[in-house]
Amino acid sequence: MWPLPDDHCGAQIRVMRTLILSLLLIAVPAFARDGQRDFDFHLGTWKTHVRRLSKGAWVEMDGVTTVRKVWNGKANLVELVADGPSGHFEGLSLRLYNPETQQWSLNYANAGDGTLSVPTIGQFKDGRGEFYDQEPLGGRAVFIRFVITPVDANTVRFEQAYSEDGGKTWTLNWIATDTRM
Repeated sequence: MWPLPDDHCGAQIRVMRTLILSLLLIAVPAFARDGQRDFDFHLGTWKTHVRRLSKGAWVEMDGVTTVRKVWNGKANLVELVADGPSGHFEGLSLRLYNPETQQWSLNYANAGDGTLSVPTIGQFKDGRGEFYDQEPLGGRAVFIRFVITPVDANTVRFEQAYSEDGGKTWTLNWIATDTRM
């Protein structure tokens, strides 16, 4: 504690010290990382170009992605509708933020089969999001890596890859580029 020269001056110093400590306590959370806003850059409507690997060949589709905030930013909902030579595609992703771990879970569903996939879990670091899970592929468990990279204020790139060797090598199987409409 600071030495107090006399009662009057001591009271002023105590008030100032209380005020400074209160301001510091208010300011500290502002400096702590809060990943709840990590996906704010992606809110809105986007023109989407998708390339996906299907049976060894790349298939391309174009469509629209709409992203909206839910739960006051603790989650967001992504809706993708696309068409191409291989047909029509509708996907949905519910992104949920966990404030304790400061990580997101990306929960994906395809309208074609109506099921929810295993969530990929991860976070953003230096502006790049990396998310991982383990899923069955051809009767074997493989690692999945999903990377989200904002290219600029109007462009976002998404890549998904899988690894059959524990993450030593990766096979890219999904690339999407969103351009703000």
